[in-house]
Amino acid sequence: MDLALTTTFRPSIPPESSLIHRKIDRPIILRHKWKWKPQTSTSETKGRTITMALKKAKIDGVSEALNEIASQNLDHAPARRRVRSAFVNAQQQLDHILFKMAPGDIRLEEWYETNSKGQQIFCKSWLPKPGIRIKGALCFSHGYGDTCTFFFEGIAKHIAAAGYAVYAIDHPGFGLSDGLHGYIPEFDGIVDNVNEQYVKIKSRPEVRGLPHFIFGQSMGGAIALKALLKEPREWDGIVLVAPMCKIAEDMTPPVPLQKVLIFLSNIMPQAKIVPTKDLAELAIREFKKRKMAPYNVISYSDKTRVKTAVELLNATKYIESQVDKVASPMLILHGADDKVTDPRVSQYLYDKSSSSDKTLKLYDGGYHCILEGEPDDRILTVLNDIISWLDTRCSSN
Repeated sequence: MDLALTTTFRPSIPPESSLIHRKIDRPIILRHKWKWKPQTSTSETKGRTITMALKKAKIDGVSEALNEIASQNLDHAPARRRVRSAFVNAQQQLDHILFKMAPGDIRLEEWYETNSKGQQIFCKSWLPKPGIRIKGALCFSHGYGDTCTFFFEGIAKHIAAAGYAVYAIDHPGFGLSDGLHGYIPEFDGIVDNVNEQYVKIKSRPEVRGLPHFIFGQSMGGAIALKALLKEPREWDGIVLVAPMCKIAEDMTPPVPLQKVLIFLSNIMPQAKIVPTKDLAELAIREFKKRKMAPYNVISYSDKTRVKTAVELLNATKYIESQVDKVASPMLILHGADDKVTDPRVSQYLYDKSSSSDKTLKLYDGGYHCILEGEPDDRILTVLNDIISWLDTRCSSN
């Protein structure tokens, strides 16, 4: 995920790569000694800040035509939708267990819902093959910069094959949904959209009356937690993978820097000036899988927008103050060697929550992307752990 600002990052950060890659869930890094050295050119036109994005790196293994398509400006949803359509086949042919071993008889559906703000929100479902009884519904919240249309496709198919209806949405400003790319004007807006969309989805005939679980990864874990805190009776449990829910004391941005960000967010909220690092090496353990990250072509990989950084910082502060109110059944999964979100955060959540039904699993040697970037056997272990936990809580149905 893309947020050192709002998670617990370890202090050792390798030198910045000379290449800019797209990543799933990469971090925003705010150093305590922050200097104004923007890598983008900015100009003022009629009072509006225009920020020029860095040139995108070429994606190995695809044609010049596809690289040309991928290089276009992705600020707005129509462009992201065109790029995603062009890359679907290339993504599905990747030599990754999530794609190679994904069941082929899963029922898929994609659609758009108009939310209360008039935005078109991308939605997708993965249902077991006909004749398989559905045990419950799992509703996914993706991480910062990500989409539900890349690696999560394989994750969803594996869980659906075990008898679950899996649903996902792209948050406003990310993936295929409307909104300025990478811009979070209000964290509560994303949370409210999650609850709004999943209220509709939970009323669908195939899952009506069944247990409903919310599933969040990285920043999506913070969204899922806040959605649960706002509407605790709407969910029968929560599954969290490497959640972003607290800042370690040694990594909290100093108060003067926080004040600078808040000030800037009021005058140039959409500006891309918060420094970022390419952390694929820290997030994805296997080199072969790390090389596939650029195929996530509609992920947000530019500098973090100022308002987005402030909103994420504020969100983690709020969640940290409310974790004792998390009383629902809860499964937390985290790589023990995660250098993006510190596993101590998950331990903190486990210790402080008031849930009487909670499980924390730490995976030795695991990095941040335990469902996408680990050795194949580890990915299958994590998937099976999720399914087993769901099975136990849906057995009465």
